[in-house]
Amino acid sequence: MNRNDAWIRLEGIEKRFKVATRTAGLKEATKALFVRKHTVVEALKDISFSIREGEIVGYIGPNGAGKSTTIKVMSGILVPDEGQCSVMGYIPWKDRTEYVKHIGVVFGQRSQLWWDVPVIDSFELLRDIYSIADGMYRDNLAMLTEMLDLEAILKMPVRQLSLGQRMRCEIAASLLHSPKLLFLDEPTIGLDAVSKLAVRNFIKRLNREQGVTVILTTHDMSDIEALAERILMIGKGTLLYDGTLDELKERFGTGKTVTVDYRGHSEPITIEGTTLIEWTTERAVYGFDSEKVTLAEMVTRLSESVEVVDLAVSAKDIDEVIVQLYAEHQI
Repeated sequence: MNRNDAWIRLEGIEKRFKVATRTAGLKEATKALFVRKHTVVEALKDISFSIREGEIVGYIGPNGAGKSTTIKVMSGILVPDEGQCSVMGYIPWKDRTEYVKHIGVVFGQRSQLWWDVPVIDSFELLRDIYSIADGMYRDNLAMLTEMLDLEAILKMPVRQLSLGQRMRCEIAASLLHSPKLLFLDEPTIGLDAVSKLAVRNFIKRLNREQGVTVILTTHDMSDIEALAERILMIGKGTLLYDGTLDELKERFGTGKTVTVDYRGHSEPITIEGTTLIEWTTERAVYGFDSEKVTLAEMVTRLSESVEVVDLAVSAKDIDEVIVQLYAEHQI
């Protein structure tokens, strides 16, 4: 990407935290009351990337990789120790008062709604907090109510909502002020299949119709596959990958599995270049690398030995591909 096209730009971002440490035991606990020992943890190491306006980007990595720290830098909550960050022309932590008017944030395990009051009351409080003009508030509320199917739950206290209902309300709350950028942290965590699908469809529609840029952090790779064409992967504070899902699958996804059903056969069939994963007298499962042996070669070899009844091929799913990339970087 041309850096001049960047709507969000991070260059050389580093963040370190000082963490108190002590060994176990009463004696060490007593010492710690008077003399504190600390270790420095490098949460982010030279993080650099750019994002264009209107993109949906998946930001993934294992727990403790630095995803949340990066999001907090981009949202202006944390100040990096080194490096530069520009979002929509703002420096998030310096221009925070003006900047937050243009972003929305949804954390799957944290709420911005008031627990004991009706949803609509929380929305009206947020209207006042963001100083949303009456016309914009009415228009956005109507749009979000229709798009997220909120009509029946607006007058219910938040504590009475199901997790799926609450998440739809959380997303609506983050969009009442018409942000141009939406940070989504685990937006479908704990949701059933129907609620997940509703949230995903809304995010895609919001991006398509409103042009909202979305940065999505999640451990659910089905969310990433459904929403993001591009992914950024972080591990141990370092950016490991920046590219499309298709490129990632092409790089690591050549491994496939073939399941063969055949007329009874008393011995396993060995095929050069494959791994026999499972075998019975009527079925065999092989693992193979499509760059080393072709499916046609496998079928030919099998047909020489057995009467094939059925054959099914499956590629590595995205979770396996991600695990393989982690393993390559020893994460």
